[in-house]
Amino acid sequence: MNEPFKIFTITEEDVLKINSLPNEPHHHDFEELILGIEGELEHFIDFKTTHFESPFVSFVTKGKVHRVKPCTKSGKCKLWVLRFKSEFIPETTFQLYSFYHDHANLKMQPGQCFQRMITLCELIHAETLHPTPDYAVIRHLLSALFTMIESERKKQMPEETSLMKNQNTTFRNFLNILEENFRRSEGVEFYAEKLFMSVRNLNLICQSILQKSVSELIETRKLIEAKNLLMNTDMTISEIGYELGYNEKAYFSNVFKKKSGQTPTEFRDDMRKYVS
Repeated sequence: MNEPFKIFTITEEDVLKINSLPNEPHHHDFEELILGIEGELEHFIDFKTTHFESPFVSFVTKGKVHRVKPCTKSGKCKLWVLRFKSEFIPETTFQLYSFYHDHANLKMQPGQCFQRMITLCELIHAETLHPTPDYAVIRHLLSALFTMIESERKKQMPEETSLMKNQNTTFRNFLNILEENFRRSEGVEFYAEKLFMSVRNLNLICQSILQKSVSELIETRKLIEAKNLLMNTDMTISEIGYELGYNEKAYFSNVFKKKSGQTPTEFRDDMRKYVS
């Protein structure tokens, strides 16, 4: 996926076509949100398969191995599919990881709340159809959609074990501290001290939830913000590197290319070609 954001529908006409293609478990380089209005979803994720009848919400974080199979029910199927790069809503993406890492699928209740979510999808889709879509508007609508989903999720979240609750609380606290400090050149010890725990234990929690070390998460958050600034500002590469705690432009560019496969300039040029 090259574009920063994409929205489309899957209907009963698409189901046969999709299910006739090879569909092995895979992972992708974008975040994916699915709202099921009609039909069903067979979802293989976290090494188990679940079936959901509409209405439902499914959110799959970047890099998670899964397989989605849409199905009709009473001959009907309608799904909204929203795909976006992590940097599209950088201030929200990491929070989504903690909310949905072990609860990818959420059964919804029909009614006013779910209908408002559908309306938000329709508004987002309408904005993308403009000759020059306003991505700031789309970002705000997408963030509002996740806020509504999260409100509903809190009402339905099943009881978790005490250990999992503690891990999730610590992880969310870590993400909050990371959000406040990722622009600084602080190491893992800084975050462990803020949480009054050892580096080892913090790493174990991050590995358990996202299969990444603390240092990897710090670098990933910096990279997401770097892409956000490259997409949405005219700051120079040096200014962006300095903003994110990199004192040397060359070092920042090397880290960026190693993580993303492109130099900062190449990434910016590609994004501007798409937006224009």
